[in-house]
Amino acid sequence: EVSLVESGGGSVQDGGSLRLSCTASGFTFDGSDVGWSRQVPGAECELVSTISRDGSTFYADSVKGRFAISQDNAKSTVFLEINTLKPDDTAVYYCATDAAVSGSFYPCPRNRRFGLWGRGTQVTVSS
Repeated sequence: EVSLVESGGGSVQDGGSLRLSCTASGFTFDGSDVGWSRQVPGAECELVSTISRDGSTFYADSVKGRFAISQDNAKSTVFLEINTLKPDDTAVYYCATDAAVSGSFYPCPRNRRFGLWGRGTQVTVSS
């Protein structure tokens, strides 16, 4: 059974940092893209970062210069380092992939390119 599991979330103060992890089970990210999205209750998902199969990266303007995405050599885990955190960064953070796998949980259905999503990890930033 394939799955994605996020970890590393928690509660931090304004200006703090966390390192989020997204681990693939039953497959690897090799040859695929991986994205991190976040969602506040009642709001649309925001795609905050991606790492592509060729190693290129993308960051939303809202996080550029503060977040950093990376991948382990085994292509089994993608990390998102989130720094200089602000209260507006408070959200559930999800990872997802366009690998040839799929699931039944779609927290951000408008992001159609990603077929497999994790359940998310909560990040809370206090002012």
